[in-house]
Amino acid sequence: MTPGGTKGRVRCPWPGIEAEIYADYHDTEWGVPKLGDRDLFEKLILEGFQSGLSWLTILRKRENFRAAFVGFDVERIARFGEKDVTRLMGDTGIVRNRAKIEAAIGNARAFLKMAERESFSDFLWGFLEDGPVVNRWRTFEEVPAQTAMSKKISKDLKGRGFGFVGPTTAYAFMQSVGMVNDHLVSCHRHRPCAELQARVKLPG
Repeated sequence: MTPGGTKGRVRCPWPGIEAEIYADYHDTEWGVPKLGDRDLFEKLILEGFQSGLSWLTILRKRENFRAAFVGFDVERIARFGEKDVTRLMGDTGIVRNRAKIEAAIGNARAFLKMAERESFSDFLWGFLEDGPVVNRWRTFEEVPAQTAMSKKISKDLKGRGFGFVGPTTAYAFMQSVGMVNDHLVSCHRHRPCAELQARVKLPG
């Protein structure tokens, strides 16, 4: 067994080798381009809840989040009121943080307002004029926590009424939805994700 890998496969070091759900997420989801509005919205909300916590914590609660937030149905979440906030604050299956819960509801409303002019997907992927970014990091220490692009996206999202979308959260989001490929070059997922990124058709 090699560090960060199993059965001869080498993966990025961050999933470790103890939590199967973490390794599976790395091997099947992280860095794979997501273009659907609902999928992007779900990931943005979950990344917001992850702020200050580990992603493994969110992964273990993801199905509970999906149930609590009605399958991340944006229109239904946008109609949530104080009773729903109280309900969510009492739900031990999710992260019970009032500011993050209220931000998720506010984000649904901001999402719908944006949808009157353009899709969430077109808005996000439209930042990448030269296509998805394929980095070639050799060590995990090289991978940045935020970039000029994530700062720009964060600022624009905040300007549109989104919350819990700081530059670091925005960059983690970009990594997870394949806007950026930050798999190490030694990782068995670097090339497959790069090939999928090459097929992405940008808006416009």
